[in-house]
Amino acid sequence: MSSVTEGRAVELTIGGMTCASCANRIERKLNKLDGVTATVNYATEKAKVAFPEGIDPQQLIAEVEKAGYTAALPAPPQADKAEEPQDELRPLRQRLITSVVLSVPVIAMAMIPPLQFTNWQWLSLVLAAPVVVYAGWPFHKAAWTNLRHGAATMDTLISMGTLAALGWSLWALFFGTAGTPGMTHPFEFTIARSDGSGNIYLEAAAGVTAFILAGRYFESRSKRRAGAALRALLELGAKDVELADGRRVPTDRLKVGDTFVVRPGEKIATDGVIVEGSSAVDASMLTGESVPVEVRPGDAVTGATVNAGGRLIVKATRVGADTQLAQMAKLVEEAQTGKAAVQRLADRISGIFVPIVIALAVGTLGFWLGTGNGVAAAFTAAVAVLIIACPCALGLATPTALLVGTGRGAQMGILIKGPEVLESTRRIDTVVLDKTGTVTEGRMTLTAVHLAEGETREEVLRLAGALEHASEHPIAQAVARAAQSDATVEDFANVEGLGVQGIVDGHAVLVGRPRLLEEWSQHLPPRLADALAAEQAEGRTAVAVGWDGRARAVLVVSDVVKPTSKEAIGQLRALGLTPVLLTGDNEAVATSVAAEVGIDEVIAGVLPADKVDVVKRLQSEGKVVAMVGDGVNDAAALAQADLGLAMGTGTDAAIEASDLTLVRGDLRVAADALRLSRRTLSTIKGNLFWAFAYNVAALPLAALGLLNPMIAGAAMAFSSVFVVSNSLRLRRFR
Repeated sequence: MSSVTEGRAVELTIGGMTCASCANRIERKLNKLDGVTATVNYATEKAKVAFPEGIDPQQLIAEVEKAGYTAALPAPPQADKAEEPQDELRPLRQRLITSVVLSVPVIAMAMIPPLQFTNWQWLSLVLAAPVVVYAGWPFHKAAWTNLRHGAATMDTLISMGTLAALGWSLWALFFGTAGTPGMTHPFEFTIARSDGSGNIYLEAAAGVTAFILAGRYFESRSKRRAGAALRALLELGAKDVELADGRRVPTDRLKVGDTFVVRPGEKIATDGVIVEGSSAVDASMLTGESVPVEVRPGDAVTGATVNAGGRLIVKATRVGADTQLAQMAKLVEEAQTGKAAVQRLADRISGIFVPIVIALAVGTLGFWLGTGNGVAAAFTAAVAVLIIACPCALGLATPTALLVGTGRGAQMGILIKGPEVLESTRRIDTVVLDKTGTVTEGRMTLTAVHLAEGETREEVLRLAGALEHASEHPIAQAVARAAQSDATVEDFANVEGLGVQGIVDGHAVLVGRPRLLEEWSQHLPPRLADALAAEQAEGRTAVAVGWDGRARAVLVVSDVVKPTSKEAIGQLRALGLTPVLLTGDNEAVATSVAAEVGIDEVIAGVLPADKVDVVKRLQSEGKVVAMVGDGVNDAAALAQADLGLAMGTGTDAAIEASDLTLVRGDLRVAADALRLSRRTLSTIKGNLFWAFAYNVAALPLAALGLLNPMIAGAAMAFSSVFVVSNSLRLRRFR
């Protein structure tokens, strides 16, 4: 994906963010520039920035760096990108291991009086100091950077809390009574009522650092897992390819028009059309469709799918950023870096939360000192307030769920265009379905053969199929596909408006309207005439076949309903939606299709330009409308609908106008897309509830002195891990 896209927009990779407050601060900094609109996502560590012509991307990077963070234009995805998580997590893992090894003895000695030997407190200091200073250095460094820029974040709270605990302990050891040999220190959850000179908080300083580092480590690992679907998508493509002339070249050197070889078991290098060979293609990695699809010359194939059968020669039609795989990856990444409305609220709260917490901690300290409860009591409560009130869970609530939800959707062949789409799916009550290509296959298929007395189906299709193979008409092609005849045709002629005629294996064959046969004195017998009238009454297309002076059969052709459409309609109804069939076909055809799949409401005979008016009318009646379509003539209606779903087998115009793209041409995926979107939104709201509830419940407890700072640190770390873990449950969505 290119770093700078059309419309003067850039995507920056941001480094140094530790909480949602950081993202909010960078966003405000960028948005202060004239004409700049920025969205910063803490979970993906990306910033999407739109800017006017007069600004250079390097100015944006400089502005981020002024705020104390790093920014860079991302490099194109590389095949070795999978190694990055290991490198990124190594420093954090080293600090975590150090903190755990050194802090466990400190906590154990504080909690278990029999372990408190003579001068044990000095050993605690020796073990705890490296934890606070070395392992907690990232917090202190970030807090100092923020202080220099007049800002405060989660790191400010952690740094203040742990350094305060260490500083007090140093004072008590060197200038108070805590350094006295034989001093004991019972671990208490309640407030100590003394002057505090005999109290040390080394276990809190070390324990809080260790717990928060553990939370941050598992949070980082979980965020990497959350983005795994997108990385897997980017890595699906073939790395090299054999050209038709025998040369093997990297895939990125393919050009439109090149022909290349795909052997059984190999990935198809790029989007193309089969020139030679037939096979079954496994598209499960790209679309979630488990059954391989049979392909033959003339069929389109997609890059990154696997040739499961015979040898194929493919002509490239789209390469690089134009391929379906690249477009899917782009849509997923754009969705993941966007922000839903609920997230913006959380960000605003996070932005003012830290200063409020610092003020609350100072107020708590003053309150306890003013009520005569002792310095130790006041200090314990104030430090607990600083530690417990981290806004990190708030910042992770939305983006992690969005990251996992959109990634899971990509694996299932569902592309969510942006986070704002999720809100729409919850309110939908009516789904308008375009008939052709959505509910039906979208191409003519031979559905019935009515025979005159004494005729065989095989012979009729052999002669009629050979003649129709020479015609480009959709009806003729439907017959030819069903017949697969290899008979020889001579003197082929197209009789305009009536049908075709020619010599097939010595027989003078006619295929077309009954009038064409009548001109050659070949009249339909009553049995065939009745069958033709009945089929036409049902809205199907019927053609007559005759040769050697006699009418022999009636062939019925229609756009057949997809095998999964009826099941899909049932699933949409189960979601509380009312399906409406919309089509330009006549009433008879539309009613027949609707009855077959279980749709009660039909709007037929609609011109392409009028589809958008139908959607508007339904909306004016108070309905919240989703539209499912696949053609150019559906684009306006998809854009007008409250939620547009485009079948990925359709046109680029329809896909561009939609909110959700269904990579497979299976209507059941529409129901899956709505369920996934609703589940993702539900997860986001659950995350936000618990993140808010945690802070609302924990802050008063800390201010009342009912939380030991170390327990507060563990609870704060757990809240972030809980939010991310809850989001990861979306990976199991089926």
